[in-house]
Amino acid sequence: MNKPIRTISIFCLLLFLALMINATYLQYYRAGALEEDPRNRRVLAASFSGDRGAILVGREAVAESVRSDDQYEFQRRYPQPLKYAHVTGWFSYFSQTGIEQSQNDVLSGDDSLLFVTRLVDLLSNSTPKGGSVQLTLDPAAQDAAFNGLEALPGEAQGAVVALEPTSGKILAMVSSPSFDPNLMASHDFGAVADTARRLGSAESEPLLNRAIQTTLPPGSTFKIVTAAAALESGNYADAQSLVPGGPTYQLPLTSGESGVVDNGGRACGSDRIPMIQAMEQSCNTSFAQLADELGPEAMHDQAEAFGWNSTYLEDLPLQAPSAYPDDLDQAQTALAGFGQSSVTATPLQMAMVVSAVANGGVAMQPYVVDEVRSPELDVLDKTEETSLSRAVSASTAEELKEMLVSTVANGTASPAAIPGVAVAGKTGTAESGRADVPPYAWFVSFAPADDPQVAVAVMIQKADIPRGEIAGGAVGGPIAKSVMEAVIQ
Repeated sequence: MNKPIRTISIFCLLLFLALMINATYLQYYRAGALEEDPRNRRVLAASFSGDRGAILVGREAVAESVRSDDQYEFQRRYPQPLKYAHVTGWFSYFSQTGIEQSQNDVLSGDDSLLFVTRLVDLLSNSTPKGGSVQLTLDPAAQDAAFNGLEALPGEAQGAVVALEPTSGKILAMVSSPSFDPNLMASHDFGAVADTARRLGSAESEPLLNRAIQTTLPPGSTFKIVTAAAALESGNYADAQSLVPGGPTYQLPLTSGESGVVDNGGRACGSDRIPMIQAMEQSCNTSFAQLADELGPEAMHDQAEAFGWNSTYLEDLPLQAPSAYPDDLDQAQTALAGFGQSSVTATPLQMAMVVSAVANGGVAMQPYVVDEVRSPELDVLDKTEETSLSRAVSASTAEELKEMLVSTVANGTASPAAIPGVAVAGKTGTAESGRADVPPYAWFVSFAPADDPQVAVAVMIQKADIPRGEIAGGAVGGPIAKSVMEAVIQ
């Protein structure tokens, strides 16, 4: 072989070697990264065209894939869009949210739990199908929560969360205003982009899941935490123990009227009153003085025992932690005693508080994904109930329960009363801190008190209600009552 031919042959061999090395690199070493690259439109198109599994509530699908008559084989559909939007989220060509995001591997069929299903589909040359996700939501409780928020006057903003105290199952989660995820799952990508811009820029923030992403001052519902800290301190034996009272209280480190706390004319005595009376009448002066007496560290530790300053809901992305700062001064700590100052909470967090009290002092980790199922609905995995923390002792929980039952029977939480059922509850009205923003209305409760089946938190951030008529009991109490009745009945 002459030299020019030999040179060309060697050069061609090197080209073939380079091609083989590059193909091996791309198809083996880089395959995973390329498949997950958001710029890979072929993978996106294949995923968007797949027969995605259903999201189930009870026996009904609240998210499902149906045949499409365009270039994509399947269209994602949400039969009850507004009621479940913030839990299901949406699945679009561009993004996913909610359960559609957190359970994407199961719903798309890529999860290792579905390996056998994928293998059978491959061998039988069948169209691959995704697995289904069964949620913990109770349809009746979800209906009651949704209808309660929808009935509020004007363009209301708020949320409702209901938990099963003994397990941590989320029985209801509704945020208002809602949105239609069908519009986000459309195959008309221009319309999807327009919808995303419109919803994202709306002043009412309909895409926000207020149940887990909005933190506001919890107002008097936080008095449950203060009472828990007082009982846990050992300074107070039970619900009948005498605590500071009085019609007004001057905050520490302050002077003048701006530092005066009052009770809005409620019956809070003049010196010492039973703790149960302070809870029934929602006495700001009592709980401010208790918090000041306990001190910043004890209050901070008790709040964290209930779940403040942490995230614990793994099934839904973007949970906002409720905040109890560790640097509050004496005056701020006193304000925190009745849910003001820099203390904020999500509706889920306040549901966790009453749920822990109902469950003998143990806070269970909340969850909304109950089971993962195959396309044939065989159960592949089931969430195990897990305790998050012991928030208070069993004896403290019993004393708190006694106070909260009395608050419904004899005090400010009477709108949640259910005939023939012992209900525990607490109302709250939290100042927004702005003259142009009305107070926030809160209500927390659980029932039946002697055998708790459901714990509820209602938060009304905004509604077309005169400022002087906004009160947690009047606004949130009836909603909480309807949710509890839906579960109990």
